[in-house]
Amino acid sequence: MTPASVTTTSIERVGVVGCGLMGSGIAEVCAKAGVDVVVREVDADAMGAGRRRIEGSLRKGLARQKLSEEDHAGAVARLRYTTDLGEMADRQLVIEAVTEYEPAKVEVFATLDKVVTAHDAVLATNTSAIPIMRLAMATDRPQQVLGLHFFSPVPVLKLVELVPSLLTSDGAVLAAQSFAEGVLHKRVIISKDRAGFVVNALLIPYLVSAIRMVETGFATAEDVDAGMTLGCNHPMGPLALADFIGLDVTRAAAQSLYDEFKEPLYAVPPLLSRMVDGGLLGRKTGRGFYRYDNT
Repeated sequence: MTPASVTTTSIERVGVVGCGLMGSGIAEVCAKAGVDVVVREVDADAMGAGRRRIEGSLRKGLARQKLSEEDHAGAVARLRYTTDLGEMADRQLVIEAVTEYEPAKVEVFATLDKVVTAHDAVLATNTSAIPIMRLAMATDRPQQVLGLHFFSPVPVLKLVELVPSLLTSDGAVLAAQSFAEGVLHKRVIISKDRAGFVVNALLIPYLVSAIRMVETGFATAEDVDAGMTLGCNHPMGPLALADFIGLDVTRAAAQSLYDEFKEPLYAVPPLLSRMVDGGLLGRKTGRGFYRYDNT
């Protein structure tokens, strides 16, 4: 890594680009931690949906007495919503959480590089598998770009993968790690910049193997999941987990891993591709390997 170029003063202004399942969770935990947050979505409809998701989660926290009235009101007040990436100009940390599609992420980073005014601001991606270097090189400040990969549901799961590229400065790593640990109270693990990082490099072959079992008729989804929950004490079976993650995200992660390593265990099963092509993405669409009532 290059010499430090980022100050280690506390990060107080965060931007989140994307307000889907992951982006909304990241924005929520930052606001609850006392940080000023700007959330950006592509249009008013997407922004409205994201805002409802965040505010609904905060209301549940209040109803379950996990948040006090004061903490709830403070978190709501610290959140601001926009469709303009230009409003990220004064942010000290921007976390990109758009769709798991490399060209879309590259476009976001190229734009952030132009609009974020502080040259020592950290530009982070929540990608689950795309190599960080590819996104960093869309900017003129690759030393400030790194991965901060959260896990869903973000308000519940404590892990964050921190992924520096070969060009990321020590200062950017320190600033991001200090924020994730000291402000958000997450457990940080550090990974080399390889597709899939630590968690998905282990998880995706497991999910893909389970999908192949169903595809070939070796076992039903229900039996595969029962085998892993009741036989191995996993909290969720692999097919239910793939539905929870999103089959589109699962496919994208598998493809990134296969593109990088060319190992057959990462290859996307045809069944997974057909399900994604048909819009059967799991919980978020109401149907994947199982059916869900999203009403």
